[in-house]
Amino acid sequence: MPAPELTPPRSGLPEAAPFGAHVLADAAARAHDIKAAVGGPTRASSSPGPPPISPPAPPAPPALDAPPSAPVADVPAPGAALERALRGPSGLGTAGLRLFRREEPAPPSEPSAAPAQGPAVPGLYHHPVPEPDPAKVEEVSRRIKSWALDEVTLYPDDWEEQFDGFSVGRYMVACHPDAPSIDHLMVATRLMVAENAVDDCYCEDHGGSPIGLGGRLLLAHTALDPLYTTREYQPRWAQSLHADAPRRAYRSAMEYFVGTASPAQADRYRHDMARLHMGYLAEAAWAQTEYVPEVWEYLAMRQFNNFRPCPTITDTVGGYELPADLHARPDMQKVIALAGNATTIVNDLYSYTKELDAPGRHLNLPTVLADREGLSERDAYLKAVEVHNDLMNEFEAEAAALAAACPVPSVPRFLKGVAAWVDGNHYWHRTNTYRYSLPDFW
Repeated sequence: MPAPELTPPRSGLPEAAPFGAHVLADAAARAHDIKAAVGGPTRASSSPGPPPISPPAPPAPPALDAPPSAPVADVPAPGAALERALRGPSGLGTAGLRLFRREEPAPPSEPSAAPAQGPAVPGLYHHPVPEPDPAKVEEVSRRIKSWALDEVTLYPDDWEEQFDGFSVGRYMVACHPDAPSIDHLMVATRLMVAENAVDDCYCEDHGGSPIGLGGRLLLAHTALDPLYTTREYQPRWAQSLHADAPRRAYRSAMEYFVGTASPAQADRYRHDMARLHMGYLAEAAWAQTEYVPEVWEYLAMRQFNNFRPCPTITDTVGGYELPADLHARPDMQKVIALAGNATTIVNDLYSYTKELDAPGRHLNLPTVLADREGLSERDAYLKAVEVHNDLMNEFEAEAAALAAACPVPSVPRFLKGVAAWVDGNHYWHRTNTYRYSLPDFW
């Protein structure tokens, strides 16, 4: 019996029409650039967001569904008006529209079995986040393991310790503090696990190889972006989606996603996954030819082979939609790219010693800096920290400028979600002592 095709996308989100050209024109008339902003604050509307959506997964326990407060970064502001733009509007009902919070994050509401706290990379610019809600972490962890074992048969028994050590539940709860329910968190969690299955099984640790990678990735990508072909060959393709663990994971995770996301959000995600796969192929080509890229070439590859698909779905996970015309703005695309670039360098820094101990040569920013700029291992690592900090500063400045230039309510909300993802990503890398440890350079 041939496997069924992917179900067509559907959405519980409202249409994006109210956010059309007339709203953008009005926003442009009121917008200020960074220099002009010194004269006065830019305020966002306090209109409430869209109603919650109903994902396809089973409903979460009521006690776990209350949306948490979103911990976000403390951002240096160059002027009083920009400070006000970052702080956002004040008054009843406007707290959710603030782009960045100034206060220190509150401690967890109840004691938790917190993970071992690894040290942050010295000198790395980052923002602290509170410990993720332990009840939510436990529930997401339970559900994702059930999905991995019972729905997609993701891994054999001897990989269980590594799956548990990845701590994906803690990762996703930390990265999506505004998710209104466990079901919303699970949308992101399945996609994260599926992406890592493709990376491990096709590219790296568990049988991955640069040889033939393009063909494997192309076939896996059809689990995200369905093949439309003749009736004779459609069943063969549908059957192929169950051929290996990465394709099973992609197919299932995407079915859950399109059941929650709007068609525009789903297409946005497919586009960013194509970017990711192109980055995988560039790195694989360099591995086959034993080419060490120049630093700028490496950073170009990392703009594609990076975490971008994760923060780009922050609105879907948050239960609302950033309309397609706002997402496509060049300044929004720049902010999302900078967030992906900075978070990926975080991975380079925290996984540095892990990759040194692994077989073969792994490209990361410190090793490329050492090779191309003639630096010692220590100096190359410290320069990579500087590169990360420059990217973070640029990300925050561009996000603040965009919030001031486009005061449509969904824009600061989305930017706030991306900033929370950036902070949660660093938190997970720092605290995941099962996977990561720092080099002895200090």
